[in-house]
Amino acid sequence: MTSHEVTADVFLSETYARGVPYARYRELRDTAPVCRIGEPAVGPWPAGPGFWAVFRHADVKHVLRTPEVFSSYTGATQIADPDTERDLVFLRTMMLNQDPPAHARLRRIVSAAFTPRAVRELEAVIDARAHALVDSVADVGATDYVELAADLPVWTLAHIMGVPEEDRRLLYDWSNRVIGYQDTDRADSSTADPEALSPMGRAALAHRPATLARPDGTVAAPRTHEALADMFVYAHALADHARPGSIMAQMREGGLTRDEFETMFLLFATAGNETLRNGIPGGLKSLLDHPDQYELLLEREDLTHSAVEEVLRYWPPVMDFRRTATRDTELGGRRIRRGEKVVVFHASANRDERVFTDPDRFDITRTPNDHVSFGFGPHFCLGAHLARVQLRTMLRVTIDRLPGLDRAGEAVRLASNFQNGLKRLPVRWRTDR
Repeated sequence: MTSHEVTADVFLSETYARGVPYARYRELRDTAPVCRIGEPAVGPWPAGPGFWAVFRHADVKHVLRTPEVFSSYTGATQIADPDTERDLVFLRTMMLNQDPPAHARLRRIVSAAFTPRAVRELEAVIDARAHALVDSVADVGATDYVELAADLPVWTLAHIMGVPEEDRRLLYDWSNRVIGYQDTDRADSSTADPEALSPMGRAALAHRPATLARPDGTVAAPRTHEALADMFVYAHALADHARPGSIMAQMREGGLTRDEFETMFLLFATAGNETLRNGIPGGLKSLLDHPDQYELLLEREDLTHSAVEEVLRYWPPVMDFRRTATRDTELGGRRIRRGEKVVVFHASANRDERVFTDPDRFDITRTPNDHVSFGFGPHFCLGAHLARVQLRTMLRVTIDRLPGLDRAGEAVRLASNFQNGLKRLPVRWRTDR
């Protein structure tokens, strides 16, 4: 370890399987707010060079709003370095991994689908879907809320993109493989029934690689072109059948290169649903863990908006993102060299006592609430408004229509140093309505 390097606990996915290490974050905010973190080998993934971790709210915002110094493009935005230069070149075509002004060009092509007006037009169908989901289990008295809640963001994304009903499960599997790959229960997700898929779904599934092992003995990362061949075959087939004016038509006709089109589909198909698949169950768990706040929200519908913001602060779906220094610079009293990785910890920034009073307290009346769960600066989440609508709707419908809702067993966390997720959240309620 270097003289400024601390242990790799905040990097290891096994740490997060036990819970987000908020106490450790607090210690580091106080003693080493910008520090070197080790990057040991994990499973088939090789060791990395380590990175600068950023824990305080002000420093996180500074990094995110200064792309000319802390670049999304140089090394992409995941902690692990891409395996090959070819992989990096491909990932750089994704909007998430671009810097201004190229990032703004890609964002403009698809932004019309996420304006407040466009989202308002979706609110009625999202509300109807949430009611249908909750009503489908209301007389049963128990369910795994992770599985129940997962349907809403997947269904909404499929609705926006024009994915046929029979192919929705492909979106679920793709996001598991791309986002949840650190967890053995998600890494090889294959829940879609081939016999139930559309012809283009079955054709795409035929291109799924049987193994990610390479001839040289290494394992392809889950975001490489070779690992996602089935997704990209499907993306092109879906665009060929896209209705005029749809987001898929905009992507096809908006001047994207082939690689840009494929990585845009990758971004929507994974980030567009995985964050909410984690955020909605995480929000309900936060409420159930704080019965006084649950009861307050049940009694006061007017607090729903502020409750959603507190859920986002308290249970940020994305815990960290990477940047790369484009030049020698200084941050938090540390000298950062050009080319070094810089990782901002949103989950730590959201508990920074320099910004939030009593930050470990879950308070649905908290205002102001300057969380960074949707990022900050030029990469502020394009789908933030849509995410808020889905989170607000599903949580509101759940607590209103399932009386006496309570935990029915232990929650099981996702093993990931990136997504703050749950794999299971068993709940129960009264059926004597």
